[in-house]
Amino acid sequence: MDRELALNIVRVTEAAALGCAKHLGKGDKELADQAATDGMRNMFQVLDIDGTVVIGEGEMDEAPMLYIGERIGNRKPGTPKIDIAVDPVDGTTCVAKGLPNAIAVVAVAPEGCLLHAPDMYMEKIAAGPKGVGVISLEKSFKDNVVNLAEALHKDVSEITVAMLDRPRHQQYMDACREIGARVKLFNEGDVATAIATCFDDSGVDMLIGKGGAPEGVIAAAALKCMGGEFQGRLVPENDEETTRCIKMVGEDWDRILKMEDLAAGNDVIFAATGVSDGDLLKGVRYYTNNQARTYSIVTRSKSGTIRFIDTIHTFDKKPNYAY
Repeated sequence: MDRELALNIVRVTEAAALGCAKHLGKGDKELADQAATDGMRNMFQVLDIDGTVVIGEGEMDEAPMLYIGERIGNRKPGTPKIDIAVDPVDGTTCVAKGLPNAIAVVAVAPEGCLLHAPDMYMEKIAAGPKGVGVISLEKSFKDNVVNLAEALHKDVSEITVAMLDRPRHQQYMDACREIGARVKLFNEGDVATAIATCFDDSGVDMLIGKGGAPEGVIAAAALKCMGGEFQGRLVPENDEETTRCIKMVGEDWDRILKMEDLAAGNDVIFAATGVSDGDLLKGVRYYTNNQARTYSIVTRSKSGTIRFIDTIHTFDKKPNYAY
């Protein structure tokens, strides 16, 4: 893929964030999600790509746009065929309630490189670059924490483990406190939290717990670009979901999914733009004179470069931004 595609993908997440942030704190997460989806798709349509949505807003009969299997981009002859994983808003409830850590995210890779994950739960574990080969879903929770502490040259009491604030994670909370590690709970947005493990000053060393499988693929793509570690395992909750796992992933659907299972190859691009202020990115700022400011991150596995982009938008000169 052309490296210039990375900057164009940032334009996509910016468009989603700019549309969505207008609804910050207004109590309507569906409207916020729709605004983000509209902005994201409008920008995708002007890009020189032939893209297929493999992680999106749902099946064709569930979502009017950015549905799984939708072809997007201008699809001119010779344009690259790519897989696209999107979450127009990772943290819709955060937007509706005016809470932090909502972001718009996109991951892209050459055709066939992103897992077509079913929409169900996935057991996850993630850490930054020093966690590669150290953490694993095959190991006990205690061993993962102790081993990661050693790799980070920290005492176990200095390790912070993040997880969604859900009753299903009480076992991890109890285990953390038993061994003296710290717990950081969050309500939504496990993509942003997984990414945070790659930054020493984020205050997050490891992510663990059960969350959405589509978000797991996007997080894996991001961590691959940043040199981190991510593993997942699908957790169907009924026979219908098990059948779906077999159809989409194969008979061995219950295996541990490693980085190459989730985001294969060495040419993955990930981008995110803040919607509300968070640990990783600031949220959208709206100015007078029909302007706004966005804060984004973009990274590519081929180069390992991580760019933070601070952008001021003048809407009068941007026909693709309808705000």
